[in-house]
Amino acid sequence: MNIIIYSFLSFFSLFHYLGAQPAIYTVDKGQVSFTSEAPLEIIKASSEQLRGAINMDENTFAFVVSTRSFEGFNSPLQKEHFNEKYLESDLYPNTTFTGKMIEKIDFSTPGEYKLRAKGTFTVHGVAQERIIRSTLIIEKKKMYITSSFSVLLADHNISIPKIVSQKIAEEIQVEIRVELEPKNN
Repeated sequence: MNIIIYSFLSFFSLFHYLGAQPAIYTVDKGQVSFTSEAPLEIIKASSEQLRGAINMDENTFAFVVSTRSFEGFNSPLQKEHFNEKYLESDLYPNTTFTGKMIEKIDFSTPGEYKLRAKGTFTVHGVAQERIIRSTLIIEKKKMYITSSFSVLLADHNISIPKIVSQKIAEEIQVEIRVELEPKNN
């Protein structure tokens, strides 16, 4: 398990040990996809290995996805360049987003909520403070989060060689879909 998620869950396990029992929901197989829509080429890839947790008592969250878990692309060579040249997956194996939800949500009330998640979004080893708008659907035993946002490659020190600049967009569109369930305490 990734160190960020492990640390997050370990911290809340300490509360459990001390007698408090935080309400934690986790996801083991969320989906994240991205699209690069450049003048000469559209590149799409996705991963179903998004993992994370939300502490409902503290309104905090931590999510992580392995960069190498993305599939799709237009060719195997494109995937290889994604991992080796652009995201340097051996040096920066994960993309993470950790922080706090701005809006206070009554997690015991089923319904659909619009919320803003404020935190540190880290791609290619470069952390950026971000506010990402999301939709949260609360049901009896599950929660669902969807989000759509853009990422500027320059914000994360990802440079595109001039020779392929018409094939890779400078701004990447990202979509997230997760289903969260209560963590067994």
